[in-house]
Amino acid sequence: MSNQADNTDKTSTSSTANSTTESKSLLDKIEPDSASAKENNFEDYAKKNPLYAYLSPAYVQNESGQYFPGASARVGTALVKDTAVINAMLRKVVSVFPRNMKLAWSVKPRVAGEGVEYLELVALKGSRDNRAALGGEVIVDARQDFDQNGRCEVTIQMNSEGAKSWKRLTGENIGRQVAIVLDNYVYSFPVVNDEIPNGRSSISGGEMSIEEGQDLANILKAGKLPAPSRIVEEAVVGPTLGQEAIDAGLWSFVVAFMLTLAYMIFYYNRAGLIANVALFVNLLFVFGILASLGAVLTLPGIAGIVLTLGMDVDKNVIIYERIREELRAGKGMRLAIDDGYKHAYSAIIDSNITTLLTGIVLYIFGSGPVQGFATTLIIGVLSSLFCAIFITRLLFTYMLDNNKKISLSTRFTEHILTHVNINFIGIRKTYYVISGVLILIGIVSLGVRGLSYGIDFKGGRTYVVRFDHDVRIDKIRQALLPMYGQEPEVKTFGGNNQVKITTSYLIDDQATKVDSIVESKLYEGVKGLYNEKITEAEFLAHAGGKSLGKMSSQKIQPVIAYSLLVKAYYAVFISLLIIFGYIVIRFRKWQWGLGAVVSLFHDTFIVVTLFSLLHGILPFSLDIDQHFIAAILTIIGYSIMDSVIIFDRIREYTVLHPKQNLQETMNAAINSTLGRTLNTSGITFMVLLAMFLFGGEVIRGFTFALLVGVAVGTYSSILNATPIAYDTIMWQLRRNEKKSPVKVVKK
Repeated sequence: MSNQADNTDKTSTSSTANSTTESKSLLDKIEPDSASAKENNFEDYAKKNPLYAYLSPAYVQNESGQYFPGASARVGTALVKDTAVINAMLRKVVSVFPRNMKLAWSVKPRVAGEGVEYLELVALKGSRDNRAALGGEVIVDARQDFDQNGRCEVTIQMNSEGAKSWKRLTGENIGRQVAIVLDNYVYSFPVVNDEIPNGRSSISGGEMSIEEGQDLANILKAGKLPAPSRIVEEAVVGPTLGQEAIDAGLWSFVVAFMLTLAYMIFYYNRAGLIANVALFVNLLFVFGILASLGAVLTLPGIAGIVLTLGMDVDKNVIIYERIREELRAGKGMRLAIDDGYKHAYSAIIDSNITTLLTGIVLYIFGSGPVQGFATTLIIGVLSSLFCAIFITRLLFTYMLDNNKKISLSTRFTEHILTHVNINFIGIRKTYYVISGVLILIGIVSLGVRGLSYGIDFKGGRTYVVRFDHDVRIDKIRQALLPMYGQEPEVKTFGGNNQVKITTSYLIDDQATKVDSIVESKLYEGVKGLYNEKITEAEFLAHAGGKSLGKMSSQKIQPVIAYSLLVKAYYAVFISLLIIFGYIVIRFRKWQWGLGAVVSLFHDTFIVVTLFSLLHGILPFSLDIDQHFIAAILTIIGYSIMDSVIIFDRIREYTVLHPKQNLQETMNAAINSTLGRTLNTSGITFMVLLAMFLFGGEVIRGFTFALLVGVAVGTYSSILNATPIAYDTIMWQLRRNEKKSPVKVVKK
């Protein structure tokens, strides 16, 4: 039996005794008949033995077959879902226990056969004033390490005051146990082997994993914190659903990769092969860097790598289109390649810096999967810059030096978009009206239909549940209504036999038992909808090899949901502000920055409009969540890349043709970059389409947002960003003329 723990919200250590007079007198009152119970009726057995019906006491059997209390602080074990019932029973008899004793559950469930989770009930003894013998504020450092036998252990270093108390405490309790408690949960209760005089201790155990050791070390280091710890966000993905998501992500990657390789060869002939080599090298760099960082490759991370394919090809398209322009101007191949690279550098650098800045904002303000996506995006941008500029140039130089034939087009693509002459600035007002109508529709839709906020931004619990046949979501709502007292949100998730269920039931209750209560009610509500009988253990453990039941779960507290929403607004606002500042600095006129930012706002609002109009209509989730914010920021980074390419060409033409009026310069620049713009967007759209079709249900809404964003971003870069810059520049010129009219001086 162990000693009483600290009731405050601090990590505490409490001494325990193997056996005392109090423990024997208490445990002797309990008859060890639960191990040999023969009753078939659980209800009858529970009436006779209400505690033993749910709690398995920590008895051991000797050689003669007799049961006696085990020499440990552990009183017994119970299923996680039964802890609430046991707590209620123990509260009724609390006066029977000694004043300085309390019972506390272990913090981490153990897993028995068939995936059943159980907790240990530990008896704790405190000091005379019913406090912990030693508080966590004396701990200076704690870290996970290994002992001389290679087993995982946790080493602890205390300050001088703690070392004195620890010496006394360990000296008095050699052979007994001390408990490490935080927020009334027992994290560990190791045995004291020797007196520890210097405040440096170690906790070891043959079954302690490295992850458990690191968790325990972090808890000990945080022990001095006065605030209680609470889980505000938690996600569990079953192995089956996780594997399906990985497979879907890899398939989307393979399909997108093959399509990209084929397109580059079709459009750019042998130069396309060079781009493909650079693409291979880029992927090796990305995976190598991720491996060296120890990064975990999530599904959004795979999406980031797939998007990197499109962005890597974009840089090659910018260079190749510029080389083709130089060839059409009559230059030789070597000179055309030199000038093509030289003139493409500014557009590549500017466009990729804006995307890189967006990725950094994503990483700073995102969390979990969003950070995974941002990490691969940032690595992909930097790696593809190196490969597109250095690797391809190296291969071109090798081919030129060895008199190898180089071709940058096929007979089908040689003259595509080379003689276009559209008056984009002249027709700008028509597209202003089109964009205005779309924005008006969006405002009306947001007012009438609103948005479907995901669990990230409203808090609650979400479960992905798979049935053994196709089910109707209205039947699931009706089945869960009496369980939760309110209708949960139910949506089809993938096939018609799989749904996503979201509920806010008991989301504000912080008790450990709540999760098991909510899951038990979920099982009770839906078990009748299965054709074949499924037990609760099978339901919660994905039904073994059948891949049925609860496939994944996620819990987010309302406080963290509000924090995520605020961070999302900040992320979008700061991203737009950074891009505006960069464009103004690079192009030295605020009008260019304004045109770019208005265009980006237009793009994001159109995407939001479609999510408002189509949620609940399209057969996949269109929730506003962290993935959606990642998509919006990616759209911002990608859309500005197209705008910067056009702006860069306008700046170049302004220098080459200083006497040409602004409208002619802008039209010439847009027309000359039209092939480049449509090609880069087309390749990225093709890659995203592969992700949308083959990437799985988890990221379908995410890729849908990116698809719409790329299409709308291409439209606005040509028909909104540059025309807005034109109108504001002309407005300022007219304003300056009015302020400073030309005066005629008579002599």
